[in-house]
Amino acid sequence: MNSDEDPNDVAHFLRAIGEVRRLEHDQADVRSPAPVARAQKRREDDVAVLRDLLSDPVNATDLQPGDELRFVRPGVSRRVFRNLKRGHYRVQEELDLHGLFSGEARKAVATFINEARCEGHLCVRVVHGKGLRSRQQGPVLKGLLDHWLRQRDDVLAFCSARPADGGTGAVYVLLRRAVAARP
Repeated sequence: MNSDEDPNDVAHFLRAIGEVRRLEHDQADVRSPAPVARAQKRREDDVAVLRDLLSDPVNATDLQPGDELRFVRPGVSRRVFRNLKRGHYRVQEELDLHGLFSGEARKAVATFINEARCEGHLCVRVVHGKGLRSRQQGPVLKGLLDHWLRQRDDVLAFCSARPADGGTGAVYVLLRRAVAARP
């Protein structure tokens, strides 16, 4: 403020407060803002999935290197499972778990299946290895993979691959078709 200006001058006051606009009402909005919407069930489902994925079976290593894996969810026809077992479905993507520790393999499988479904793949192959170098433990990843795949509702069936595709060291996995999101 200049020493020449009168602090009681109206023009000085208007310059100090800047642009103003007329209020349509004289009541203040005292409502608190609405809370952010959160999908409670989705969060619970995500926690349940993580809990299931983190719970590995105690006897996951009861399998032997030559044992075949097979699982079919109720409602999947015998013909569909037979075609899967014979390798009649085109394998659209593959994941190789060789060299991964169980925690890394679990995350890799979950990510792989989620991405495969997002891309619309229906049949994929997971190579878990035969477990020949697992000493007396037997094939560790093979037993864990069997457990992990059974826990997923988006897996309709799986079975050991044909010898040309990895035999008992790999599985064909039949995935449930992803439902397109509605706009």
